[in-house]
Amino acid sequence: MRLHDLSPVPGSNRKPKRIGFGVGSGHGKTACKGTKGHKSRTGGGVRPGFEGGQMPLVRRIPKRGFSNARHRVVFHGINVGDLNDRFEAGTVVDPAALVAVGLLRRAGVPVKILGDGELTKALTVRAHGFSGSAVKKIEAAGGKTEVI
Repeated sequence: MRLHDLSPVPGSNRKPKRIGFGVGSGHGKTACKGTKGHKSRTGGGVRPGFEGGQMPLVRRIPKRGFSNARHRVVFHGINVGDLNDRFEAGTVVDPAALVAVGLLRRAGVPVKILGDGELTKALTVRAHGFSGSAVKKIEAAGGKTEVI
């Protein structure tokens, strides 16, 4: 199969409704928008959260407490099984090495090693965090873990 052989499934592509093409079209004159008013105008319509002049819900409810969302650190998880597939025994695995083999897009993100998969090679793994099962598997294979 080549690119020029591809075509959409019959019935999946429908022509758009032709609004405003005269009275005979069934969607003409006011183009399904009714007569006058804000929603009938070009660019008309209310913003998300607008409640017709009533005080919006987001402003009515109390704001209290602390949210840690701006301060949280998001780790990029990598499994020991992936390390086993991509690295030779005795290799030092750090964020730069993970970028080199394609497991990480850039070296600046915090990395956490997770315990999914099997590890049969002795690796020295340097990362920002480790799960308990990952530490056990790395040390059982004869490797070392170092928190950056």
